Amino acid sequence: MAIEITQTFHVAVPPEAVWNFMMNPANVVACMPGASLTEIVDEKKFIGSVKVKIGAVTAQYQGTITYLEADHATGTVRMLAEGVERGGGTVRGTIISQLSSGPGGAGTEVRCRASLDLTGRIVQVGRGMIEGVSSQIIKMYVANVGSMLESQEIGRRAAQATAAGRPQAAAPPRREDSINVVAMVLRTLWERFSGTCRRLFRRD
Repeated sequence: MAIEITQTFHVAVPPEAVWNFMMNPANVVACMPGASLTEIVDEKKFIGSVKVKIGAVTAQYQGTITYLEADHATGTVRMLAEGVERGGGTVRGTIISQLSSGPGGAGTEVRCRASLDLTGRIVQVGRGMIEGVSSQIIKMYVANVGSMLESQEIGRRAAQATAAGRPQAAAPPRREDSINVVAMVLRTLWERFSGTCRRLFRRD
């Protein structure tokens, strides 16, 4: 099953800081819900895992992420994600992020597009639910990226203002050890229900 996910968000830090952040695999993994970093093979490839919890069942995907493109001039980062689940399921796709200055030159606008191909038991839940849950995961990732970057920026400015030496290290974002898909499914269903209600009321 092939799915497309797009997301645009704004971070109140300069593009150069966002670029440096995204070039560090540890940062990328730290912000992804349920993900852990196993090994950094080289500057372009790292190995990790993602846990997905569905009720009492936990599935763990082992895989790699490879930086296929990192064009500093255009602010474009393209990554290949590949993973295998013990039950035989697979995921493969590309994730493209493009950075640009925010409105009026304030902060950074980040546009993300993911194209994923899924196989295995997960496709049985249907395209709509998979896209909804994937969107929730991306939203959590985006929130963690913004929180971590802005925390780093606050620490840097505080250090400069007080001449206290090196910038303070940012606290890692709070995240669960695994992705609770049940909670995400319920959230997705609620958003759909709310959207339907809004459309009905507008018709009236």
